[in-house]
Amino acid sequence: MAPVLEKKLLGAAGAGDTMENNTEDEEGQNLWTLILSEVSTRSSSKLPSGKNILVFGEDGSGKTTLMAKLQGAEHNKKGRGLEYLYLNVHDEDIDDLTRCNVWILDGDLYHKGLLKFAVTAESLNDSLAVFVADMSRPWTIMESLQKWASVLRDHVDKLKIPPEEMREMEQRMVKAFQEYTEPEGADPASPQRRGPPAGGDDEGVVLPLGDNVLTHNLGIHVLVVCTKCDAVSVLEKEHDYREEHFDFIQSHIRRFCLQYGAALIYTSVKEEKNLDHLYKYIVHKTYDFQFTTPALVVEKDAILIPSGWDNEKKIAILHENFTTVRPEDPFEDFIIKPPIRKLVHDKEINAEDEQVFLMKQQSLLAKQPATPTRGTTESPGRAASGSPRPTGRTGPTNVASVSPMTTVKKPDPNMKGAAANEGVLANFFNSLLSKKTGAPGSPGAAGAGSPGSVKKTEAGFD
Repeated sequence: MAPVLEKKLLGAAGAGDTMENNTEDEEGQNLWTLILSEVSTRSSSKLPSGKNILVFGEDGSGKTTLMAKLQGAEHNKKGRGLEYLYLNVHDEDIDDLTRCNVWILDGDLYHKGLLKFAVTAESLNDSLAVFVADMSRPWTIMESLQKWASVLRDHVDKLKIPPEEMREMEQRMVKAFQEYTEPEGADPASPQRRGPPAGGDDEGVVLPLGDNVLTHNLGIHVLVVCTKCDAVSVLEKEHDYREEHFDFIQSHIRRFCLQYGAALIYTSVKEEKNLDHLYKYIVHKTYDFQFTTPALVVEKDAILIPSGWDNEKKIAILHENFTTVRPEDPFEDFIIKPPIRKLVHDKEINAEDEQVFLMKQQSLLAKQPATPTRGTTESPGRAASGSPRPTGRTGPTNVASVSPMTTVKKPDPNMKGAAANEGVLANFFNSLLSKKTGAPGSPGAAGAGSPGSVKKTEAGFD
């Protein structure tokens, strides 16, 4: 019986070892399964490559400066045609990094044909359009937005995307607009995380689109960025802008955004305002990151309106403050371009050379008579100073007009002093000249102080 019992005991021990081995094998298999599952999940959840951002706007609106700031670089170069940058996008959950292409089109419509190098029929689905408007020149905003939106629409039409594919892209934009929900209880300072896929288990009621919403559906996400919003204070001081002006501008921009299903963000690179929100919203729409910031409509220079939040009723709140304008008034009739102010000293004025100026004065003095004359009687001194007609002291006219006492009367001391003063003035200008233009007894000097001139004066005024 002992051998049998021993055999049974050995068998039981062997069975226990087998069970332990099986447990270890199962744990090993589970571990490998878990590792393979994680690798598979990570590879499928990696950030996609080939995403594009298309930037449109006028020259000087700050397109390149804005995108370079998001890139984390200082950009001072001015490119032409089609400019290329990229944004680094980091997913902290899976520690993945990718690059997002940024294409900046020149502000000249001549270069719009270069869009074919930035976006094709295959890459349109992975693109985001950004329309940049310059708040420092608000009178150009609506014209600029309409112009560049038309350029993008024309380019999308030229791509000749199959109707079925284009309709699918448009429906995706409609769904994204309708399913927008205000973030609740989110922490804006928390690290970015990949959001859950759209359309979860608990789908809310989807409301139909309102009037003038997505009437121009491009099939891609659109974002309107107003740059240089720090200029609001300048507009108030220099151009007398009031709250009504800024509400009117915002009203027109928001109605434009509704037509394209676009978001709206006011930014300032100078004050670094809303730049962080802009970057988060771009990666939210491009890579499905969560966006935890609600709409901001209180501060007139820091507006943030996500796509899907706005509607005509919310815009009508701005119209309650209108007193001198109506909501339907044309934009350019109320937001008028100010007149161009010309600088007073826009041209450099060169002073005349001193010697040239003095020579001109001497010439004028030489040509002028010593004193003004009146009457027809002339003295012999007049002929000596260049009188066109000689006159005598005898004749019926002279006898009738001048008494004998006039010729023997002493000269008037006042008149003589005036003539002497002119002579002194002429001598003063002659002394200032570095190079003498004539003899000291020139006609100008001699005529001014000669006795003949005095006699002529006496005859004229007596």
